[in-house]
Amino acid sequence: MAFTLELEEWVGSAWHRFITRHASADFPAARVELADRQRSLALLFRALGGASGISLEAASERDLLLRRNLLMRIAGTCKHAPLASCDGNRLRLPSSLAVYPTVSLNLELYRWLALLAAHAGPMTHWARDNQRWTWLLLQRYPAMLPSYQRLVDAHLALRPHPASLKPAEAALEKALRKALREPGSVRRLPSSERAAWPLPLWLYPALHLDTPQTQDIEEEGDDLATQPGEQQGAPKRASRVDDPARDGGLLVVRLENLFSWTEHVDLDRWTDDSQDPDAARVAEDLDQLSLSRQRVRKSGGLKLHLDLPPADVDDIPLGEGIKLPEWDYRLQCLQARFVNLQLMQPRADAPQPLPARLRGPAQRLRHQFQQLRTDRQWLRQQPQGAELDLQAWVDFQVQRQHGACVERGLFQEQRHTRRDLACLLLADLSMSTDAHLNDEQKVIDVIRDSLLLFGESLAGSGDAFALYGFSSLRRHQVRLQQLKSFEQPYDDRTRGCIQALKPGYYTRMGAAIRQATHLLGGCKQRRKLLLLLTDGKPNDLDLYEGRYGVEDTRQAVVEARRQGLIPFCITIDKKAGDYLPYMFGAHGYTLIRQPEQLPLRLPQLYRQLTEGQ
Repeated sequence: MAFTLELEEWVGSAWHRFITRHASADFPAARVELADRQRSLALLFRALGGASGISLEAASERDLLLRRNLLMRIAGTCKHAPLASCDGNRLRLPSSLAVYPTVSLNLELYRWLALLAAHAGPMTHWARDNQRWTWLLLQRYPAMLPSYQRLVDAHLALRPHPASLKPAEAALEKALRKALREPGSVRRLPSSERAAWPLPLWLYPALHLDTPQTQDIEEEGDDLATQPGEQQGAPKRASRVDDPARDGGLLVVRLENLFSWTEHVDLDRWTDDSQDPDAARVAEDLDQLSLSRQRVRKSGGLKLHLDLPPADVDDIPLGEGIKLPEWDYRLQCLQARFVNLQLMQPRADAPQPLPARLRGPAQRLRHQFQQLRTDRQWLRQQPQGAELDLQAWVDFQVQRQHGACVERGLFQEQRHTRRDLACLLLADLSMSTDAHLNDEQKVIDVIRDSLLLFGESLAGSGDAFALYGFSSLRRHQVRLQQLKSFEQPYDDRTRGCIQALKPGYYTRMGAAIRQATHLLGGCKQRRKLLLLLTDGKPNDLDLYEGRYGVEDTRQAVVEARRQGLIPFCITIDKKAGDYLPYMFGAHGYTLIRQPEQLPLRLPQLYRQLTEGQ
């Protein structure tokens, strides 16, 4: 019996491989993965004029209404495929390309789609817009014409021949072939009941789920946010379904199990608002998500605002809220008084000594940073000194030859100097910091240790510094926790505040950076360093997602630089290379690949950034 089952399984798998291989329209041997080319394609997209705030992601599969042959229907292939699209927030390319028989052609197709998307605008008509974008691209870069012709010729050889199609489908196929060969020559496509074979050289409209009129849904309070790190892979295909009738179905119940009528509570069990810990895994296994809208009257339920803890256990607010602006990239302007930032002090601020496990590293770091107070530094362009300043001498000779000689000192002298530096460390305390790094540590544990060792180090150097943490819950509740201000000493009370830190809510970086810029702006030191310690991308429950949050954070960093600050980001997010170079610049951030080393790496990074100051 077991042998028969194994034989049936072997025959079934062999048949599946055979029929799938012969019915597939792809070339698996020439497959190219997007993950291997994502960085270079994003660079090409932005270099050729694409918006810097648009992220590059993998495209989800779409249903294809094709007329498939018998072999395809038996194998179940060619029913859906990922297609390239670009909107104001994301450029989505197929996660892999195997539409051509050679690797080089598939690579050329990836590059072509990135270039086409860089010149694309809002799509009003699929065929006319793609033809116009293609024509503009070839006119602007004539060197792309041979590559485009190779892609078109190779693709047309793989498309179904018009002679094998029905009249309406054949007319559509001929028009598309002409549009590919001569971009801009086809103004109207013939109608057909069946869709044409996909055109991998064109961009398709972005998938947007049509939202019905929602008169009984609140603007706030019904938003659902993806937990950081839950979504994996490409976006899911979605469809809307009607909500089943609430009075339908058969109720099967044993009445003897109801002990009394007083113990019966009339609850709607059609939905369950409790969090399913396996929801992310189940959603990842699904190919398509179905969404329904329940039509419930407002008076039929009780709405409770339980987002924030009660005042008697929450952190202590310091003063009134601060109104801050926020950048809207769609309007290209700052919205005045758009965000409310509340300065908070941890309620559990009882003085605490430094944990025993950190005393050894803290003592070594204090000793190292104390040496910075007495470091001897070279002063250039001095009228007299121990050594010749070669750079000043070369500048003097060049200026003299051009007739613009300026009298400067030509010597350099080594002297004791006092560091004129102020630093503000801004730590991300969002709910994602509650995630585990290993069996013993969470992200928030590493952040606490990092802040403690950072404070011990800078207390030894004598540099002016402040420590703050932040999280947010929509734009009306951005919480900035004051752990140590510039005026406060670093003592056991500060250590107690740091050790009492807990994960907060979401990550509205722009408002926190703007307030930190204001605080640093009041310092008298010549050099001002703004450090941001984070574990993920800016996000919040409202519009602060995707490109909106990235653009606002970038604008806040630009504002900080205009005021003479040095913003620098330290992250443990392995995907930070997709968005941090745009927000902080190519040299304005660093990635700690082993988060467990962050407590020791943070003081070292500070020393490197401030060396010679």
